[in-house]
Amino acid sequence: MCKTKKSDNFVADLKNIYQQKQRFIMGETEKDLIYSEGVKAGKRIYYFDVKQSRNGDKYIAITESKKINEGTVDNPRFVFEKHKLFLYKEDYEKFVDALNRTLNVATGKVSAEEQRAALAQAENETAKDESAVETAAESGESISDEKLEKKSFLDKVKDIF
Repeated sequence: MCKTKKSDNFVADLKNIYQQKQRFIMGETEKDLIYSEGVKAGKRIYYFDVKQSRNGDKYIAITESKKINEGTVDNPRFVFEKHKLFLYKEDYEKFVDALNRTLNVATGKVSAEEQRAALAQAENETAKDESAVETAAESGESISDEKLEKKSFLDKVKDIF
């Protein structure tokens, strides 16, 4: 039993050392990383990390890591190809909204044509609202609170559905 516990600890220690080495190589420190979650999908692993910048702002880093054989069948040499995407707090809502719309089309909840039409209609309404406010401001008209209260692009899309 003791040997099993020691070997389990040894393996865990090796994993921790490897992860620390990877973070050091990539210029990351434990202090930068607030939360991390991985999703295995075949030969790919997706990492969703919450990190903190030097100025204290949190952001999300999404990494796709894919195992690739750069060697031959007889002499395999595996490397990991990585692609990163960084999301900053001012873009969270827009990103999630676009992802949800895309998932709705991908899962068949909404057709691509319906989604395109809804987006076009919402964009047109937003452009009209902005134009009306600019025209009123240029002509010196006072603008009522109702006119100033613009619906967000997302709210307009939601109204359509």
